[in-house]
Amino acid sequence: MATLPPPSNHRIGKALHDYRMLADGDRVMVAVSGGIDSLVLCQVLALWQRKAPIRYELLAVHLDMGFGADTAAVVGQITSSGLPFLIEQTDFGPKALAAEEGKNGCYHCAKQRRNRLFALAREHGCAKLALGHHRDDIIETLFLNLLYGGNISTMVPGQELFGGDLTLIRPLAYLDKEQVRELGGLFGVAPVANPCPLAGDSKRETVRGLLDSLSAQNPRIKANIFAALGQVRTDYLLKPLRDRDANRP
Repeated sequence: MATLPPPSNHRIGKALHDYRMLADGDRVMVAVSGGIDSLVLCQVLALWQRKAPIRYELLAVHLDMGFGADTAAVVGQITSSGLPFLIEQTDFGPKALAAEEGKNGCYHCAKQRRNRLFALAREHGCAKLALGHHRDDIIETLFLNLLYGGNISTMVPGQELFGGDLTLIRPLAYLDKEQVRELGGLFGVAPVANPCPLAGDSKRETVRGLLDSLSAQNPRIKANIFAALGQVRTDYLLKPLRDRDANRP
């Protein structure tokens, strides 16, 4: 049985603890895209399940987005983790690309996928939905929202939805992408190619390139950005006086 390297084990354990991601009796759905992040997440949660002092159930779910993905390869990778799994065929991808004459295809595709995952979680009695996002994803999302959305926000490691009926958890949130790739090598898993025609040509790729360029100049930059997300000085953000006056009695 593979064991997690101490640095990764510590960071995963800290994320699980800080956000109370798992509890005794949980039933957790794991969203598996076929990318290295979600495949590593399957392996990590299966490994943690064997050693944790609590008992929880896992169900891996892969949605085929309709682009002709190698579903058999995804199934093979999930099977290696030993998790029970569900595969569902959809036409979300082609429909998303057809919407708005091809504009905002990524948005529509992600929205349909997210909504279906939420529905499947309800159907299968899962109150937790585990996602494979890591530290770099969280940082990139901050810049996506800042540069293209005009707001300061990002994904969080643990987030309650629908009045607490469903909680999103991101156990890899404290790992950077290189650590996730190292774990992929340790577990012997490999990503399945993404057949989406927009793969590699997105705003996220632009932001990723920007951050990688900055990190090449100063390796501490990403760590500093991530730390800053937990040290927000709200008194030093813009809030016009007229807005504050409107809230006074």
